[in-house]
Amino acid sequence: FSLLCLSLNPSGVGSYLKMVKIDRRTWKGLYFKKLEEFVVEYPKVLVVAVDNVGSRQMQEIRQTLRGHGELLMGKNTLIRKCLRGLIEKHPDLEKLMPCIKGNVGFVFTKEDLREVKKLILSIKVKAPAKAGAIAPVDVWVPAGNTGMGPEKTSFYQALAIPTKIARGTIEILNDVHLIKKGDKVGASEATLLNMLNVSPFSYGLVLLQVFEDGGLYEASVLEIDLNDLRTRFLSGVRNIAALSLAIGYPTLASAPHSIANGLKKLIAVAVATDITFPAAERSKAFLKDPSAFAAAAAPAAAAAPAKKEEPKKEAKKEEKKEESEGEGGFGDLFG
Repeated sequence: FSLLCLSLNPSGVGSYLKMVKIDRRTWKGLYFKKLEEFVVEYPKVLVVAVDNVGSRQMQEIRQTLRGHGELLMGKNTLIRKCLRGLIEKHPDLEKLMPCIKGNVGFVFTKEDLREVKKLILSIKVKAPAKAGAIAPVDVWVPAGNTGMGPEKTSFYQALAIPTKIARGTIEILNDVHLIKKGDKVGASEATLLNMLNVSPFSYGLVLLQVFEDGGLYEASVLEIDLNDLRTRFLSGVRNIAALSLAIGYPTLASAPHSIANGLKKLIAVAVATDITFPAAERSKAFLKDPSAFAAAAAPAAAAAPAKKEEPKKEAKKEEKKEESEGEGGFGDLFG
């Protein structure tokens, strides 16, 4: 193992970078210390899969995350050993142990997880289809001219792709669903896509789990919009309120409705009797003098029809214009 260090120039002027070799034990100690610092400093952790991600792409991801978070990679056995040593101080870290399998890493951050997710997913690299690889997406071959000569016709026939010869080249007649998501890429499919210069796949970090405030949940939760969450919550509150009112069991959700219904009943009793209280006075006043209610309701009632009448007036004007045009036409016809 080697470590890049900043050293002073022997002449005493300036400085230079020097690669210093360290033993494995020292390197592990530095790794343990770094992981512990990240655990203490950052309250949020994204568990990511790094399959098919090259070193250059990994460097781009680190540069993109600079100032927003830290990406930490390592062997699974080493990460497990580090976390076991930290569980005594941070018991919640035990929830991360089942996530350490396969080719995974950790993104430590303090910022909004949705924004960090966008940064991570923005770094994608297109890649050709390789035989034996699992397709992450559906692959379609579009209809059109391929530019290949007629000698390749048998190759398309073997893949059951309808073609015809047009101006000395092969033309695909219909869009073809060549590979389905999750299927293994065959040698023939990979060869065809390479001949067509199509790179159907793109690889990058894949979010698996989210560890936040001691809780672990699926990364798909980050895709839920806050408005959708609010809508679903309000729908649940309405259902609880309806059920509570139906069975006569008071809850926080049904309390406002129960109070409103109780007030309506009290007003009804006050209207039918001589009993009165502030909330019932207006209703009783309207019953004594219905014209007062009509005067109060008139402005609101007049506003709506006014809007409806405007298009009717325009329609009548158009009809009058058509009639006058029609009369002029017949007058000219009969002299």
